[in-house]
Amino acid sequence: MKSVQESAQPHDVNASFRGGGRSVEYLDQINKASIVALAEARTVSADVASRIAAGILTLIRDEQSRPRQWSADYLDYEPKLLAAVGPDGSRLHCGRSRQDISATIARMNLRAGLLDGFEALVRARHALLSLAAQHKRTIVPAYTHGVQAQPTTLAHYLLGMAGALARSAARLRAAYTHVNQGPLGSAALTTSSFGLDRHRLASLLGFDALVENAYDANHFAPVDTSLELAAAFGIAAVQIGQFAQDLHAQYAAPAAWMTLQQGELVGVSSIMPQKRNPAALEQLRVQSSMLLGDMQAVALMAHNVRSGMFDYRSYDPVPSARALAVFELLRKVLDGLVVDKERALAEVQADYSTATEIADALMQRADVPFRIGHQFASALTDFGRARKLAMREIPYREAARIYEAMSSQTFPLDESDFAEVSSPEYMVFGRKGAGGPQIAAVEHMLACHHADLETDRAWTQARRARLSDADMQLDAAITEIAANGMTSSTTFHSTFETTS
Repeated sequence: MKSVQESAQPHDVNASFRGGGRSVEYLDQINKASIVALAEARTVSADVASRIAAGILTLIRDEQSRPRQWSADYLDYEPKLLAAVGPDGSRLHCGRSRQDISATIARMNLRAGLLDGFEALVRARHALLSLAAQHKRTIVPAYTHGVQAQPTTLAHYLLGMAGALARSAARLRAAYTHVNQGPLGSAALTTSSFGLDRHRLASLLGFDALVENAYDANHFAPVDTSLELAAAFGIAAVQIGQFAQDLHAQYAAPAAWMTLQQGELVGVSSIMPQKRNPAALEQLRVQSSMLLGDMQAVALMAHNVRSGMFDYRSYDPVPSARALAVFELLRKVLDGLVVDKERALAEVQADYSTATEIADALMQRADVPFRIGHQFASALTDFGRARKLAMREIPYREAARIYEAMSSQTFPLDESDFAEVSSPEYMVFGRKGAGGPQIAAVEHMLACHHADLETDRAWTQARRARLSDADMQLDAAITEIAANGMTSSTTFHSTFETTS
């Protein structure tokens, strides 16, 4: 769905009150809720309410039968209602304004986009956990400053990303609390003398609460509520872009330990037949950057603007389509990763990322001060690299000689101890701290993340059910009000067809 900023002409002062896609459906919902509230408050007579309700339902049927897109601007809608109902149709607008209608449509779009995005993020997180469960023992290199730092497991790395995305999901859930508050009935900015039951309007439209202050509802809350959702999507964009870069870096190696399945995720060069380009990873990074840009635009549109201005008045203030695409592409990438376990281990063994454990073991097994052990491991690294040896290829006698030369003490590790503590398996699976790559810690984290995922699925289902129940209550209420006028609904429809 295009945002107003994308589709409106600069001279179109009413552009903020137009919209496509779900915005028109939301105007229909708002109109249904309004006539129910007016009828229940007896602001309009039962007969007039019945005719207006029947007219609204007739217009909805007509709208759904036509291929063209109607406008969500109430000033475009009202003439159609008057043609169907007569002058009494204008009573529908008692106690409200295009201001609160616009604010309500925006919130309904925010709500829908948030829930759709949340569900897509849940699917991506599930794929992440499924991949992690397959690689609890897959040792891979991990990096700091772009240089191999320590070995870990692929599961441990993926669970780190799972933690980041779980926080993004929590931000979306928190944003929903503010998003799902109803502004309808606040009118332009001070409510009205008709005294519409705003709580009833909010309930009929599936909102959990009100934005109580009428000025806030239309002129302050639309800004910060949109920013809150945009921030959650923007942070997820940064997280996913970082993840894409991590994976993409592996493709620089002549024999990468991580690749993508051939097919839609991989591109072939137009001139170099040997090349297999990680197109999906590049797109994931690019689309994440574009999503971040979209979300920053939300702040820029509202920044340094006085309240009540056009700038932030979009029906779709935080377009969610790109977020959905990014989350879905992330899921596909995760499903399409191909991991060469032996190659990953070989890459670890070719470097010196286990040197940290040698320093630790010297202190743990022989009470050697850590800094002395650290200096020894550093000297050992320099020795091996100068001779193009991997850590496990350095002869034990050379390791002992280097230690004794710098400390004037006998090397306290025997040959088997030295081989053990310098191995990736010992370092990775011998960790003790909570949250490390050892099997017990990884399995604990997997279980916690799966439990969080089930909680998030249940949360989404509950929100969807609440909205579905509100829709059914609204449909039942307007159908009951319209019942007395349904015998003449054909007349309404014919009148509309003649005059439109």
